[in-house]
This record gives sequence, structure tokens and C-alpha cells, in this order.
Amino acid sequence: MDGGGRHPLSVFSNGARLAFRRDDLGKEIMGIAVPGALALLADPLASLVDTAFIGHIGPVELAAVGVSIAVFNQVSRIAIFPLVSVTTSFVAEEDATSSDRCKDEISSDKERNVSDCEMDQLIPREDTSTTSAGKSPFQTDSREVERKNIPSVSTALLVGGVLGLVQTVLLVLCAKPILGFMGVKPDSGMLKPALQYLVLRSLGAPAVLLSLAMQGVFRGLKDTKTPLYASVVGDTINIVLDPIFMFVFHYGVGGAAVAHVISQYFIAAILLWKLRLHVELLPPSLKHLQIGRFLKNGFLLLTRVIAATCCVTLSASMAARLGSTQMAAFQICLQIWLASSLLADGLAFAAQAILASAFARKDQSKAIATASRVLQLGMVLGVLLSILIGVGLRIGSTLFTENQDVLNHIYMATPFVALTQPINALAFVFDGVNYGASDFAYAAYSMILVAIVSIVCIVTLTSYGGFIGIWIALSIYMCLRMFAGFWRIGTAQGPWAFLRD
Repeated sequence: MDGGGRHPLSVFSNGARLAFRRDDLGKEIMGIAVPGALALLADPLASLVDTAFIGHIGPVELAAVGVSIAVFNQVSRIAIFPLVSVTTSFVAEEDATSSDRCKDEISSDKERNVSDCEMDQLIPREDTSTTSAGKSPFQTDSREVERKNIPSVSTALLVGGVLGLVQTVLLVLCAKPILGFMGVKPDSGMLKPALQYLVLRSLGAPAVLLSLAMQGVFRGLKDTKTPLYASVVGDTINIVLDPIFMFVFHYGVGGAAVAHVISQYFIAAILLWKLRLHVELLPPSLKHLQIGRFLKNGFLLLTRVIAATCCVTLSASMAARLGSTQMAAFQICLQIWLASSLLADGLAFAAQAILASAFARKDQSKAIATASRVLQLGMVLGVLLSILIGVGLRIGSTLFTENQDVLNHIYMATPFVALTQPINALAFVFDGVNYGASDFAYAAYSMILVAIVSIVCIVTLTSYGGFIGIWIALSIYMCLRMFAGFWRIGTAQGPWAFLRD
């Protein structure tokens, strides 16, 4: 499949009839996307379980935890997304190039072996002490114990561990002023439970950052099953411990936080144990660490994440200022909105890993085919999620709260949560496409422009429309994100300039 002679916009409709075809590309995409999406859903679902349990304590506690989760998640995103995205791309590139080198070496070895065999026929070997397999009984097959040496792995673990410790210290020391900025006033009933949950939850930040760094490594290796298994085990522990700590030991919202922290350390331990079996965790020397490369591209994505974080955090802050009822409803809708949209991130991971390998090998045909397929699948996924959430949120809202005022606000937000799903799905998939092409600069600068417009919309529309105004503004924000991704490929700029050839 060649992009030559075609209009750049044709990449969106290229092979549309084959979107669900189970060819090699389709199997590769789904093999990465499905486990990756399920692994991503595990943590938001665990947060939804926390939300459901806490919702039965009372609306004030539910609103308080909503603010704390929003703060923790947004602070984590500032570190996680640059780290994971850069790690995935770099590991995929290095793994692809190292695999190509290994193939070349194997081909050279075969040629040498053929020459050796010809010489053996002329000059028989005097040493016959080898086994019938052609090697000493004391020798081991190095391929059986050999682990991959990928410098980005060591760098990602180092950066992840340091960032996790920094996040813990920051949130423990600054929890109260941060909550105040989020609209939780000193005389508010939300302050005590929000402060308790945030401080305890922050103790798990090192495990969260290390886990996500290792997930980035596994994604770059096109293995999303291992992170899925680890997440399922950890979040099952969280779900089991939640009611025990909250209702048996009567720790309340603090019990939910402790259960979540324990589960995160279990996930980190499992991933670290599995990773050491496949990859060298320590670099041969400090000079092999790619700190400079990580910092350069990580800083670009950091500016992007900060811009995106400002939009979501400002929305949560505006909801908190409207009152505990509005904040409780906003928290439930936001968790569902993000959790459902993260399904598209599975496709984004597949796009990033496959495209990074394709660009490293200069395989333009595969790059075009991959981008087309994941965008088409993203659109279909968004439509299905829209239908599912439109029906499910209306029926299942009582699982989170029985407060009628909160339920009424959830019903008001349901159309926005449901109808924006196709837009959200495409926006997330475009992120994966940009990262796979290592187009980090455009991803950063375009998000800054999107955030500026969106922040103005959030402040203005909330002033006039209140709770509904927040959701209108968030819908505009996601539309702008989708358009930014569409523009890059559609105009054949940056790494996609070859589409004009």
C-alpha cells in the first residue's frame, strides 16, 4: 500500500472497508490495543469502586474524594504521560533497530557457517570432545538466558522513581493549599476527608510512576498483556481491601486510600519481576543513560500535559465552587467520561508502538496503513461507547449515589458525556499517531493553543451556564484536540510530509 500520488486526506478513508479485517496488521493492532485498553481501564474502574463505596458514606465525603482524586490524577498526569509516551516510542524504536541488527548478524553467521562446513569437508577437526549437538556439555545456549539491552529502559525506571518521590513530597507538604486552590475552603465540610484521602493516596506515587514507566517499556515491546495481568491482580486487591478498611475497620475515606496504595505497590512489584526476565534493568555504564534525550522530548510533552491538565483541573475547581452536590455529580460523570475514553487509548498505544517501529525502519507503507486503520477503528469505538453510555449512565447512576439532587445533575450531564465519545476517541488516537511519529513538538504546541481557547471557554461558560456550562466547555476542548490531530496529517506536514510525494 503506497501513499504516493494520493491526497493526504485519503489516509482517513484508506482501506475503510478492511477496517475489521483480521490480517497481520489487524491482529497486531488488536493484540496491543485490547490488553492495553483493559489495563488502562483497571485503575479508573478501581477509582469508580472507591467512588461507589464512598458514595454510600455521604455526598460530602463523595465530593471531597472527588476533589482529591482529581488533584492526584492531574498531578500524576504531569509526570506520567511524558514519561510513558517517550518511553514507549524510544523502546519501540530501539527494539526495532536492535532486532534488525540481530537479523543481519544471524545472516552473516549463516554465511560464515556455510564456509566453515565447506572447510570441514576438506580439513577434518581434531577436537571431537563436543557433544552430538556440536557444543561442549558445559556450554549453555546464550539465547536462552540473553536479555535485551535497551538503554531507554534503565532511563525510564530512574526517571520514574525520582518523579514518584518528588510527587509524594509535593502532595504531602502542599495538600492543604492545593485543595484550597481547588475550591475546598477552610470552613468546608469537605476539607478534612479530602485532606486525609489526598495525603494517604500520595504515599503510593512512587509505585504509580514506576508502574507506568514499566508499562511504557512493555508497550514499546508490543506486550500489553503483562501490564494487564499485573493491573488485574493489583486492582482486585484494592476492591477486596476497600470494604474491609472502610467498613470493618471503620477507617472511612482513609481506608479507601490505603487500599489503593497497597494495590499500586503490588502492581509495581509484579511488573518489575517480569521485566527483569526480558530486559537488562541496569545500563552497562552511566553514559548509556539517555537522560538528555528523555528530558528534551519529555519537556515538550510536559508542556502539553500541563496545558491539558489545566483544562480538566480548572473544570473540577469550577464544579467544586458550585457546591458539594454539583461536585459530586461532576466527579461521577468525569470518572465515567475518562474511563470510557481511555478505551481509545488502547488503539493509541497500538498506533504509537507500530508507527515508531515503522518510522524507525522507514516503512512508509506500513505507517499509512496503521494510521488509517486505528483512526477508523477509533471512530467506530466512539460511536459504540456513545450508545452504551447514553443508556447505561441513565440507568446505572444509582450505583454511585442515592442522593436525588446529585442524580438530577448526573442526568443533566449525560448527553455531553455520551455524545462526545466519538470525538474523544479520535482525539486520543491522534495522540498515539503523533507520538508514534515522534512528532512531540507539534503535540506540545498545538495543545497549548487548544488549552488557551478552552480555558477561556470554561471560565466564561461556567459563569453563564453553571454546571451545564462546564460540560459545554469540556466538549469544545475535546473538539479542538481532535481538530489539531486531524490538521497535522490532513495537511501532510512534519513527519507526514511524505504523503505529498
